[in-house]
Amino acid sequence: MARLPKSELCVVLVSGGMDSATVLGIAAFLGYSIAAIHFNYNQRSKDKELQAFDALCDFYGVKRKIAVDMNFLSVIGGSALTDDSIAVPDSLPETSEIPLTYVPFRNGIMISMAAAWAEVIGAKKIFVGVVEEDSSGYPDCRESFIKAMEEAVNLGRKPESELRIVAPLIHLRKAQIVKIGVTLGVPYELTWSCYHGRERHCGKCPACRLRRKAFSEAGIPDPTVYEQ
Repeated sequence: MARLPKSELCVVLVSGGMDSATVLGIAAFLGYSIAAIHFNYNQRSKDKELQAFDALCDFYGVKRKIAVDMNFLSVIGGSALTDDSIAVPDSLPETSEIPLTYVPFRNGIMISMAAAWAEVIGAKKIFVGVVEEDSSGYPDCRESFIKAMEEAVNLGRKPESELRIVAPLIHLRKAQIVKIGVTLGVPYELTWSCYHGRERHCGKCPACRLRRKAFSEAGIPDPTVYEQ
């Protein structure tokens, strides 16, 4: 990866999970001046994710950061992450299924809000940690969707403020992401992946299963503490 000859401002979407932490590490390694944005949408793990966001920003010295409330997503419902009447599954979905943990158009809304902030602060790029190759089957993690969002965002912005959406992990497997992150010194011990907001990762939900599989395939110890 080539470092920037001079600092350039970018917005990084940071959920607090391993993928967004890796993207934050990549942006820092490349020499960007980082503005970090986090979203609370009344998800089950919101407190843990916010804690991870703050810890990651402290680790990378990110001073410009905001946490945006999107509680309307829990009002809309339709996801096990925001609706208590829908149980979080304990297994990974079939590859052809849209999982119960999919939050309708969440990434589109997050990117739109990040684009608004980027326009205000003068950032030319948004870094997102979406993964198409080895995700849970979310339709809003596809490269075609990200490209369409970039086009739509630029159609609705000031002509002089063209924006790029950068998704450096989109075609990687989770194990590859872990290896890159470890090489860059990403503090995975500070991250939170579990769909639940308990004291420890449950180890059973789809996000925990993907995380454990990633570290196992990478041959790297997972610093996460799981429930027994």
